[in-house]
Amino acid sequence: MLALSQPAYVLHSRAYRESSALVDFLTPQGRLRAVLRGARGKAGTLARPFIPLELETRGRGELKNVGRLEAAGIPNLLSGNALFSGMYLNELLIRVLPAEDPHPALFEQYALTVLALAQGRSLEPLLRAFEWRLLDELGYGFALDSDVQGDAIAATGLYRLQADSGLLPIGHWQPGAFLGSELLAMAEANWEAPGALAAAKRLMRQALAPHLGGRPLVSRELFMTFKEPIRD
Repeated sequence: MLALSQPAYVLHSRAYRESSALVDFLTPQGRLRAVLRGARGKAGTLARPFIPLELETRGRGELKNVGRLEAAGIPNLLSGNALFSGMYLNELLIRVLPAEDPHPALFEQYALTVLALAQGRSLEPLLRAFEWRLLDELGYGFALDSDVQGDAIAATGLYRLQADSGLLPIGHWQPGAFLGSELLAMAEANWEAPGALAAAKRLMRQALAPHLGGRPLVSRELFMTFKEPIRD
């Protein structure tokens, strides 16, 4: 039986049969699902999100078995808005990231983002950076400083996102449009620029929507219901 050991984070866990758990993990080799037996014991206490883990799985099929699960670092303790943000990242990965599709750079970005959330860093720039990296890793990224025709974004221009291709210049304002100055600020990660963060949130929602299958994200709805005032 093939055994593979690698760093991992738990994305989601649910009860499975009498004493096992069905766990979705994020690893450098991609998202995978495995059965954790004896989930009510010591291993079960580790099968929680945001804990750096060392995971050993066994099996060749889509549903593997956890052979070994150990802590590999200090748990990232998230609460309040940071916790909802972490839940959002986990649900986004489960919904968008194909199973067993290796993305080591995305795994590293996730680890750094969860650590930054635990440290109390400003939420919105962290989330937008991760969403952008996810889109880029999956091949859905697009330029922020040039349009679909290859022309440079004009600060005074108006643009809309054209699915699967990029930013299309438009002649007049329409719902969902973006100012060129906002797009240029995003390209430079200049979150102090007026409107840049709000525009980035709208842009990422538009870019991710085709890949979510029309179903809303539960974590996003929970965040809107229970969110605390954000203090940067």
